[in-house]
Amino acid sequence: MVYWSEIYKEIAEKITENLPGIKWVDLWHEQVSYLTEELPFPTPAAFVSFNTTGTDDTGKLVQNCNVQMDLFIFYETFSDSYDGSSNQTGALEFLDRLTELYALFHGKPGNHYSEMRRTDMNREESGGTGNLYRISFECLVTDYGAQELFVEVQQEDRDIKIKNDLPPVAPPSEPMFDVS
Repeated sequence: MVYWSEIYKEIAEKITENLPGIKWVDLWHEQVSYLTEELPFPTPAAFVSFNTTGTDDTGKLVQNCNVQMDLFIFYETFSDSYDGSSNQTGALEFLDRLTELYALFHGKPGNHYSEMRRTDMNREESGGTGNLYRISFECLVTDYGAQELFVEVQQEDRDIKIKNDLPPVAPPSEPMFDVS
């Protein structure tokens, strides 16, 4: 059975094993908006988010889910990205991480999801704390969760007896409907 946690762990492991330039992988909970209250994390960091964009019932308690997976890449830097800057290379490293994430997932299936397809890439607001970009991918996930977790219980056979000892019902003294 596929739990969403298994899909997340597969994606996180793929990033960790293939992209040593990413120092932290986590589920997206808008951590960059709460840097003083959140668990500190090293950067560059990648965060994973899932949303279903549509579902289709395919059988008893099974659905094909169109899934949008968002990968957020957060990079803190004090380097200058302007052309000619002495530290431009360091400032632009996050763009390399974006390209690497794209190459790692686009056109490739996983064990728990179909082939990914990049659908969007945008800069996101980070509250002035660093560079935050989002890459969105689409894929198909067949969700058997309801089928696997649903426990159908067979009841023992029961006899149904109809009692005919009820008193007869008297007809109403006045008509129920006026048909004039």
